[in-house]
Amino acid sequence: MLGTGRGGPDTAMVTAARDGDQRALDALVADSLPLVYNIVGRALNGHTDVDDVVQETFLRVVRALPDLRDPQAYRSWLVAIAVRQVRDHEQDRRTTQHRRADLDTAEEVPDPASDFAAVTILRLGLTDQRREVAEATRWLDGDDQALLALWWLEETGELGRADLAGALGLSGRHAAVRVQRMKEQVQTARTIVRALRADSGCHELRALTANWNGIPSPLWRKRFARHIRDCAVCQGRTAGLLPIDRLLSGLPLLPLPVGFAMHHLQAVPPAVEAVAHATSWGASHGAHALETTRPGLLASLPPAPVTIGGAAAVIVTGVLVFGQLTAPAPEPAPPLAVPAPTASPSPSPPPSPSPSPSRTPSARATPKPSPSPTPRRAKVSRTPTPPPAVVSSARKGVGVWKMPGLSSAFAKSGASWYYTWSTRREGVTGPRADGFVPMIWGSGSVTPENLAQARSAGPYLLAFNEPDLPQQANMTVEEALSLWPKLMSAGRVLSSPSVAFGADTPGGWLDRFMSGAEERGYRVDFIALHWYGADFRPQPAANQLKSYIQAVYQRYRKPIWLTEYALIDFSNGTRYASDAQQAAFVTASTKMLASLPYVRRYAWFGLPSSDTEPNSGLFRGDGTVTRAGRAFQAAR
Repeated sequence: MLGTGRGGPDTAMVTAARDGDQRALDALVADSLPLVYNIVGRALNGHTDVDDVVQETFLRVVRALPDLRDPQAYRSWLVAIAVRQVRDHEQDRRTTQHRRADLDTAEEVPDPASDFAAVTILRLGLTDQRREVAEATRWLDGDDQALLALWWLEETGELGRADLAGALGLSGRHAAVRVQRMKEQVQTARTIVRALRADSGCHELRALTANWNGIPSPLWRKRFARHIRDCAVCQGRTAGLLPIDRLLSGLPLLPLPVGFAMHHLQAVPPAVEAVAHATSWGASHGAHALETTRPGLLASLPPAPVTIGGAAAVIVTGVLVFGQLTAPAPEPAPPLAVPAPTASPSPSPPPSPSPSPSRTPSARATPKPSPSPTPRRAKVSRTPTPPPAVVSSARKGVGVWKMPGLSSAFAKSGASWYYTWSTRREGVTGPRADGFVPMIWGSGSVTPENLAQARSAGPYLLAFNEPDLPQQANMTVEEALSLWPKLMSAGRVLSSPSVAFGADTPGGWLDRFMSGAEERGYRVDFIALHWYGADFRPQPAANQLKSYIQAVYQRYRKPIWLTEYALIDFSNGTRYASDAQQAAFVTASTKMLASLPYVRRYAWFGLPSSDTEPNSGLFRGDGTVTRAGRAFQAAR
């Protein structure tokens, strides 16, 4: 039983699902997921909790479905539940924020790749004024974001006005008034987007932006709008705006991202909330049940029947992705309080061992194996101890270069993404190969071919590897700024240059680059950092890394990727921590990184491990995992 496109699932499918047909329920969820994802994602503007709210929405839908009296009302009923979950989430988030005293966690910076405006522009290929509309949505407050989510879908033909009004609990006339007010706010935000992007000679606007942190907000929307209303120069830049309705008409739903995970939950006893059936959303929009179990999850749960419409369901776990089953989705990091930053680590580390893109990594760049572990004593028990479970995490990544069994090692590492210091994938294959993030390494890498490869490789682009070091990209700030428009033209979510050290230093290389980019109106979406610790005590080293990251965040207030890090001392040659120390540091550092909501990703240096010399690698050439590698497998 297939759905009916934009009109939603047919009543026969809804009726069968309501009456206990499991295959119909799977198909119904698969049919409904894109709509709910678009509502929740746009209402929360890609907040990291989108997965959780989508999941909770379907949990409530499946639990309440047997009580749905009118199958024809399913779509309006579904939308109303999604909107209610968004409201509950926003209320809970505001309550939690009021309880926090720490500045770092009082306002979480959104992941730029989850920003629905940016994702919409990239995936739907919006241009000109449609792009401006998408960018303008960032300036709305929470209530208008939720209303925009519904109205956008109304304009694209996915919802009717009755669905919109019903979801809000309003009459049609009242809903129309609310929509009109929201459209006026979007129109105001469009004038702001155009004025800020224009290379105008308005000195008052330039002075106003000097105190702005670069993050759109309702407060700054009012300030900028007040200026634009009274400024002839800025007003002239906002002429010729087409009606928003015409710009959105006919747009498709934003497709589900590759790797988007949604646990399809079912009504369960209070002590047990486990996944019941997950659907696989393929290119054909077909659906089928995927019944797999997560080791260790069900062992701790008491056996209990799960009933949907009178039919028993087996408690299982699945992941919804484009046409493939992957490891379970990572649990979101808890919103832990973050202490105020302390002084950055001192002294600054010497050059970090980043490989050059033009050749095989040098001996300095190649990780070196740690000493062989102490032989284990014979075990009394004949039952072998199972290896620790490999944890998959969207945050977890690795630096990669060629090695025997590269794809197998990457798959076994639990990392979800990798990079090679270039725009080439270096032969990584397998189900996670799409986690590749390209890099424009230095000035010589800014070529049409590399930029084209970056455009085709996914939403992210890393920029300029350690330009502050002669041994690496070796670029002046002025040279990097002169090439930056070419990197922006790739249309990717763009990192800062990844300096070797001193990212938190006033007047340092990165500070001068960021100031120059702001003056020119250049886009930098997130900060990429490198860090190597000379203190081989795992917990103190993790604390030093934390202080450095906090100081960088306090300076720029942008999401952070830690793209190279390990325990390596460059003060007198190159000295590596032992494998046991690296392993303990992996555990301590990843736990610490999970407590910083603005650290979106991290990448260990690196995946390959030398078989003959000390190093910080995770996997040896014969495929065996190091102690650091085992700790990395268990990290989130």
